[in-house]
Amino acid sequence: RPRVWYNPDLKSRNYFVPGVIGSIMLLTCLLLTSMAIVRERETGTIEQLMVSPLTRFELMVGKTVPFAVIAFFDMLLVTLVGLLWFRVPLKGSLLLLFFSTAVYLPSALGVGLFISTISRTQQQALMVTMFFNMPAMILSGFTFPIHNMPVIFQYLSYLNPLRYFVTILRGIFLKGSGIGVLWPELASLAVMGVIIFAASALRFHKRLS
Repeated sequence: RPRVWYNPDLKSRNYFVPGVIGSIMLLTCLLLTSMAIVRERETGTIEQLMVSPLTRFELMVGKTVPFAVIAFFDMLLVTLVGLLWFRVPLKGSLLLLFFSTAVYLPSALGVGLFISTISRTQQQALMVTMFFNMPAMILSGFTFPIHNMPVIFQYLSYLNPLRYFVTILRGIFLKGSGIGVLWPELASLAVMGVIIFAASALRFHKRLS
């Protein structure tokens, strides 16, 4: 008799809830950080940042750390809801889950900071955030399998941090995958996090000059 691996009962919530966790994390990070620099500009305190002795990287880290703490709290909350309310099984390591979240956050927060540096108003930042969030969710494999997409969109999905995080979440929740299996996704997220965060800092430097 045919058997379905990792989700033998064919419960849709077991497949969708890990993806929802990743989507909530992305939206939370984008909304929080996309307003960071714009709010300083609108309230008139951007000049104080310009004359402060902080480097642009120190400033970005200072803007990111509080939001990272909030994002970790959100991750813990939605994970508990998934486990206790929706009864989604967690077959992998909880420690690996939070380690993966720590690797994912720099890329998600970095995108929000980059949006904040290219926006002039909070309304503009919000619109750009929504414009980025929807394609990121579609190209992550959250709803539609990536291998069923047109080839060009399959290649574009490699530029999407959420794609790797959704794969990690489903691997930990449903398959019990360890770091030996998920290290390519973790490495990709780490590289993307460094690149996006550096681009955000450099973009802010250009706006100051």
